[in-house]
Amino acid sequence: MFTKAILRKPCMNMINGLRSDDLAVPNYDLALQQHAKYNEALQECGLDTIVLKPDEDYPDSVFIEDVALLTPECAIITRPGAESRRGETRNMNHLLGKYYDKIYTIEEPGTIEAGDIMMVEKHFYIGLSERSNLQGAGQLISFLNSHGMTGSTIKLEKVLHLKTGLSYLENNKLLAAGEFLRKDHFRNFDIIKINDNESYAANCIWVNGTVIIPRGYPAVREKIKSAGYETIMLDMSEFRKLDGGLSCLSLRF
Repeated sequence: MFTKAILRKPCMNMINGLRSDDLAVPNYDLALQQHAKYNEALQECGLDTIVLKPDEDYPDSVFIEDVALLTPECAIITRPGAESRRGETRNMNHLLGKYYDKIYTIEEPGTIEAGDIMMVEKHFYIGLSERSNLQGAGQLISFLNSHGMTGSTIKLEKVLHLKTGLSYLENNKLLAAGEFLRKDHFRNFDIIKINDNESYAANCIWVNGTVIIPRGYPAVREKIKSAGYETIMLDMSEFRKLDGGLSCLSLRF
């Protein structure tokens, strides 16, 4: 169960954020509204939220998930693979020190973004992507091992991050799309298959028994409800334009 979440408000400079596809420039005012609704949904699920002020120096800083991994035993500050995002980790040690006694940091030449990390109980699946390399994964696994946790790596083929196409919904249920439907790593899970035309909705978040899903994907919602979960739908249009999903917008712990 989660009790807290850390978020960062979108900055006006988000319109200059990284994006792989030209899905139009985000509408800043609408992004603020959508972010506020996201915050409300987390609170509805029982979380106390810590909302950080916008950071205009870093257009992608609203996607706070990528700069740290928060486990039940320790916090790990990442080293983003996108060079323009590396400064986003500043002050994270001070902030996380309020909640964790043990804090580690990924060092050069390692790179890793927590969008490439999926926690399943005490095991962590780590995607090797353009943003996360083997050296970063190795450091991460070493930190996890020192606290009785484990990790393993998965080479990504097409997606930006591991959690672009995967969401663990607890109880051995895994939402999966695209290339992840073919990977042996997940053969022992109860797979909820997401079709290619709704693949964006593969990025959902489980929060204390409720699954928050992006609005506009009714087939995905029905599958999740049929699996026994309550759902909350949120409009994510402006964050999708920056390759962002629901998991990207918070650190839940």
